[in-house]
Amino acid sequence: MNCLQFAQECGSVVLTCRKFGVAKSSFYRWKALYREKGEAGLINRKPCPENLLLRIPAPTEEKVLHLRRTYHFGPDRIAWYLERYHQIKISGKGVYYVLKRHGLNRLPQNCRKRSIPTYKRYQMQVPGHHIQLDVKFLTFIDKRGRKLKRYQYTAIDDATRIRALKIYPRHTQENAIRFVNYVIEKFPFRLHTIRTDNGHEFQAKFHWR
Repeated sequence: MNCLQFAQECGSVVLTCRKFGVAKSSFYRWKALYREKGEAGLINRKPCPENLLLRIPAPTEEKVLHLRRTYHFGPDRIAWYLERYHQIKISGKGVYYVLKRHGLNRLPQNCRKRSIPTYKRYQMQVPGHHIQLDVKFLTFIDKRGRKLKRYQYTAIDDATRIRALKIYPRHTQENAIRFVNYVIEKFPFRLHTIRTDNGHEFQAKFHWR
């Protein structure tokens, strides 16, 4: 029994709305629709009709569905593929609406990719346990307009993120050794491990030191 039938039998709109949990305005709107169109007037309708002029063309929809069914591409990749190889511009959101309208917005269970864990930086909570040492190439212009190369040596403690840096005119093992001595002097804790990229400035003399 619906609320209109119940109201007709009990004769009370207030009691009907309280029993079915609806507002009086909704009840009277349904009553007017039922009186005008019968049961067809009570069927839920879209708030606004679909504008066919805004729909994606059928050939484009076919390409979207083909890429989804065949290659299981996501919305953004489908949009990129269509623009790259078919010169068809469509947004990722537009592709998603096409897939949703056809019930393909979710991939089959066996095709869903497991979430790939993001890269997690190595981190030791003990200061000085792990020091990262690197060299950055710098270029300056002197007063005469000539290019000058300089080399920035940088050391970063993994736990505290304290860093030290010095700039040298040459890229040598001797300067790398001088820089490590500088770091040992400046850092307020003992150094346990130094990690480098095995460049030519971090070879035999440096390791011996």
